[in-house]
Amino acid sequence: MTNWISGVDLSTLAEVERCGGSFRDRGREADAMTLLRERGANLVRLRLWNDPYSPQGEPYGAGTCDLNCVLSLALRAKALGMDWMLDFHYSDFWADPGKQRLPKAWVGLDEDGLTEAVYAYTAQVLAFLRDRGAAPRYVAVGNELTYGLLWPLGQTPRYRTIARLLSAGIRAAREQTPDALVMLHLDNGGNNGLYRSWFDRYRQEGGADFDLIGLSYYPFWHGTMKMLRDNLNDLAGRFGKPMIVAETSTGFTLEDYAGYEQLPPEGRKGMAATRRLAEHIDYPMTPEGQRRFLHDIVDTVRQVPHGLGLGFIYWEPAWIPVPGSQWANDCAFSYIQEPGPGGNEWANQALFDYEGNGLPALEVLGA
Repeated sequence: MTNWISGVDLSTLAEVERCGGSFRDRGREADAMTLLRERGANLVRLRLWNDPYSPQGEPYGAGTCDLNCVLSLALRAKALGMDWMLDFHYSDFWADPGKQRLPKAWVGLDEDGLTEAVYAYTAQVLAFLRDRGAAPRYVAVGNELTYGLLWPLGQTPRYRTIARLLSAGIRAAREQTPDALVMLHLDNGGNNGLYRSWFDRYRQEGGADFDLIGLSYYPFWHGTMKMLRDNLNDLAGRFGKPMIVAETSTGFTLEDYAGYEQLPPEGRKGMAATRRLAEHIDYPMTPEGQRRFLHDIVDTVRQVPHGLGLGFIYWEPAWIPVPGSQWANDCAFSYIQEPGPGGNEWANQALFDYEGNGLPALEVLGA
């Protein structure tokens, strides 16, 4: 179906570059996408938010991943000979298992209206990209769908509605980009019971066929590497679908990066929570621990029976700490009605250190 995927999610890269971030590897300075390609990355994943702006036109930050941003980064990836994956969030800002917020333009729609909106929006986006020479090789219909999408109408346990909404997106993807492979993606890749029950219910409710199962696996949240391996192996026999670890990462240090972000103490969370999480994983948060973790991810996915393990995507390897790039800004906090604070909160898990120098784990990309 496809060659081995050594992927990187670079959704914030343009923002990091605008904010002054720079990158070096093995004595050479270049943009991060080029350096990652030289190390063996062959796919770029990009998230898409419907309208990541306030009514006054202020961007929400965290890459402000609108369609023009996605197009620009996708064309850069294609110019380097890389495939790319489009990750529909169907939200104006972050969508994940803890939040699947309706886009502002879709508030008040009933189930029929949301189904039509998903279809029309998916078709419009893919036609726009296709017509500009940037059709994706992979399309993720929704992001980390563990508890559904477009809450509250598409929230578990309403699997009939979930299947209907996702089927609308899949139908649009099939029509507009028939060569693209369609993925459905959950989090918690070590939880076999979750995957069995979710995909069983989706099929029972008549959900449209798809090509790939995507899994998120973060060792500080989602169990041991053995749990991931057992889940992948079981799913291979149960569903027979190719699988991608669509998000993964771990840290290379527990050193704080407050001085790089230049935020006041009340404007960031700090590293305390990360240090607590690090106590419960099998890989030390050191450069060598990060390299060994990524090696084991590759080994685990390659050993999935019947060749159904297609590869992995490292999440935000170039989100280094620079002033102005954070997971949410004041405008975004007003929208999501949360107090903050902001900050990056991911920089210690990049594949470049805080100053943009390549780390040992990069050697695994092309292994």
